[in-house]
Amino acid sequence: MFKDLDPILHSQLRLAVMSLLIGVKEAEFTFIREKTNATAGNLSVQIQKLKDAGYIDVIKQYKDNYPQTICKVTPHGISAFEEYVKALQQYLKIGK
Repeated sequence: MFKDLDPILHSQLRLAVMSLLIGVKEAEFTFIREKTNATAGNLSVQIQKLKDAGYIDVIKQYKDNYPQTICKVTPHGISAFEEYVKALQQYLKIGK
């Protein structure tokens, strides 16, 4: 009756990161940190979990001699996010 919710996406910060990336496809770490109001350390940990799950790719490079981290949603991440949203919608429909 109830579908299991993806435990990776069920975290508030990871869900916020994925929601941002679904809209923009890729974003710099600093942009994500500002939008989520997360600490750099906590955000780094959550981004690593999303990367380990295959939901995002993380590109580390240098821009004007400064390190730059770019996060990019993967096709697997998009479909996991869509499934998560569908599962949540089912929870809401059953309650009505």
